[in-house]
Amino acid sequence: MTKHVLLTGGGGFVGSHVLRHLMTNTDWTVTLPVTFRHKGVPKRIASALETNPEWWDRVDVVYCDLTAPIDPVTAARFGKVDYLFNVASESHVDRSIDQPGPFIENNVRLITNILDYARQAKPSLVLQMSTDEVYGPAPDGYEHREWDAIAPSNPYSASKAAQEAVCFTYWRTYGVPVVITNTMNILGEQQDTEKFIPKTMRAILQGEPATVHVSPGGRPGSRFYLHARNLADAWLWLARNHKPQQYGDFDRPSRFHIVGEREVDNIEMVHLLADLMGTGDPKLDLVDFHSSRPGHDLRYALDGGKLAAAGWQAPLSLEESLRRTVEWTLRHPEWLGLPATEVAR
Repeated sequence: MTKHVLLTGGGGFVGSHVLRHLMTNTDWTVTLPVTFRHKGVPKRIASALETNPEWWDRVDVVYCDLTAPIDPVTAARFGKVDYLFNVASESHVDRSIDQPGPFIENNVRLITNILDYARQAKPSLVLQMSTDEVYGPAPDGYEHREWDAIAPSNPYSASKAAQEAVCFTYWRTYGVPVVITNTMNILGEQQDTEKFIPKTMRAILQGEPATVHVSPGGRPGSRFYLHARNLADAWLWLARNHKPQQYGDFDRPSRFHIVGEREVDNIEMVHLLADLMGTGDPKLDLVDFHSSRPGHDLRYALDGGKLAAAGWQAPLSLEESLRRTVEWTLRHPEWLGLPATEVAR
């Protein structure tokens, strides 16, 4: 049966991958509320739809600032919403450290307005995208499990923890059918160059050292990297297969971790990228994260066993995810802010 999805953040990196995945794997219709004032750009939406002109008939792009209440006219434009997928949020740690107040205020206002709308629209599912960072750093050998203690280390992760808290209260007080998913570092095509993988690719192509944060003893940070299409696939699986937990039957909403297949330290990641790019050994700039980036956590790790046990499997391996990302980006160097002449090999 055809469903209608309200997808926030559709002009952003992750949201555009979710949009493309929905177009490819369903016959659903999608409404995209946008402002393009943050990191979203129209080109990502166009790129997600360009392979099939008929997809445009299934997508409605609506100007809507989610940091303000959703007015009745805009809500009527959205139509009947079956599923609400919330991807939209400010998401860069460095910017949150530079300007914590506006950053946190944006993310809290946004989720509050979205959930106020959901109270009236009554979708059967509200998927909230959150992050591994709400748990703080993971000790060696440990992977955080769903509903471990929340201990954010920086303003970005604090704003995401605050979003989770607002979701929890709307789930319990108003019965909004929230499902929270926590993901790890996401990679993929069309990512902003403020993020580690495109920033590293750009540095390698320009012959510059790739910056890697390390401990005072020289140990690099590590992550479980996840392609954006794997996240999109997990969300589609949850929409089709999971009934949100309800207060009364449960003491908390549904929560799932969406996890990459293996842990990779960031020096290894730089070398993996350089190998795929065919550029030889990369230059490295190892920076003590304690002095250069307050609130930085050396290691994040999530246990993905719950979602795997429920039946979801990631469609893209890490190797395939990196290969796709590198090959596509080298064909489209404008997404790195580089002319084609700088990536000729």
